[in-house]
Amino acid sequence: MTQPENDVLKAAQDHLWLHFTRHSAYQQNEIPTIVRGEGSYVYDIHGKRYLDGLAGLFTVQVGHGRQELAEAAAKQAQELAFFPLWSYAHPKAAELAERLTSYAPRELNRVFFTTGGGEAVETAWKLAKQYYKLVGKPLKHKVVSRQIAYHGTPQGALSLTGIPAFKQMFEPLVPGSIRVPNTNHYRADEITGVPGMTPEEYGRWAADRVARAIEMEGPDTVAAVFAEPVQNAGGCFPPPPGYFQRLREICDEYDVLLVSDEVICAFGRLGTMFGSQKFDFVPDIITCAKGMTSGYSPIGAMIAHERLFEPFKSGDAMFAHGYTFGGHPVSAAVALANLDIFEREDLLAHVTANEPRFREALEGLHDLPIVGDVRGSGYFWGIELVKDKATKETFTADESERLLRGFLSKALFDAGLYCRADDRGDPVIQFSPPLIAGQKEFDEIASILRGVLTEAWKRL
Repeated sequence: MTQPENDVLKAAQDHLWLHFTRHSAYQQNEIPTIVRGEGSYVYDIHGKRYLDGLAGLFTVQVGHGRQELAEAAAKQAQELAFFPLWSYAHPKAAELAERLTSYAPRELNRVFFTTGGGEAVETAWKLAKQYYKLVGKPLKHKVVSRQIAYHGTPQGALSLTGIPAFKQMFEPLVPGSIRVPNTNHYRADEITGVPGMTPEEYGRWAADRVARAIEMEGPDTVAAVFAEPVQNAGGCFPPPPGYFQRLREICDEYDVLLVSDEVICAFGRLGTMFGSQKFDFVPDIITCAKGMTSGYSPIGAMIAHERLFEPFKSGDAMFAHGYTFGGHPVSAAVALANLDIFEREDLLAHVTANEPRFREALEGLHDLPIVGDVRGSGYFWGIELVKDKATKETFTADESERLLRGFLSKALFDAGLYCRADDRGDPVIQFSPPLIAGQKEFDEIASILRGVLTEAWKRL
């Protein structure tokens, strides 16, 4: 290893504070350090190649190493490197706002830019609160979200998050967050206490829990419902048929905003530009980020229905909210170039055509005794691991700790696959490869998984 490489590793060890990381794991071990990417693969500081089975973090839609995105960033930085959107505009933000609304469902035509997904969620909750105050319903401030759902790390977004372990160290958080069941049909029997529900029946049941929560809190106090089209945390829960249609009816009945949190599900992840389009519902607000630039530069956005902008069009009303780097010129330029690639290479059609092949590759692992459920949509899939396939018995906390952190995460990475082994809920492994991936990458994912999961079962 060269001295510069040693210096980088030492700097990471001595000075870098990693996100969501147990640093104790690296007291005696080198921190994995990724230095470059190409297509669906990344390479570490030692030159070893890994299949990026998570698109970085559900983000690198068009793949790594796209020169034209780097060139778009450089060109914009030379022309206008920075100017804020605080009472001023710049061309790239205006162009990107128009482009996004051209893809969005009808009448969602106002774009508020942020620098990431958690900020977009924070923005949506704040807008919901102020909107109802401006239209004469000042008590409407509470929000409904789903169990185990992850909506971000800012104080408001974290309050919406349904993972107690992520919240305890930061409490008290923002009051007014209400939790309802998620759409995990695999666990429907134990969630509902009613055996044998069909997906449609469970979808209706889960949506009706939202109505009940609104009624219990008082409809005049509830401002919004936040839901991901496919819920990430817990392992890729797709909505049962009819779920979002019923949710739309409920929100309309009680005058509650339906917020589609698409930080992961937008920009082709499900084979549509926005995840709500995959499941045929129209939200009042979309929050998005990640894939807008394929991660080449940070940006996020809240896309709102025109009626939510109406109170701000005249008089002295102002949305007193913003971010220094929201709608950054360089990021906006990169986003536009990224969306050009989407259209030129028809990535939405590519994902739609290849979704059955990805599903088939993962479902081929059902013969393994540790594989309980395979679920997801588009290029966003999870495998739930179980101790007993017949009873769906899951692992204890200690077993899950040994299985995921003690073995699977490192073993998968050592085998050349970067993905996520997670236990926010029941133990799952998640996959979200770049949208350019195809059969070769699917087969490689399945092959590595088969070997590592077979070994994991032996260890258990």
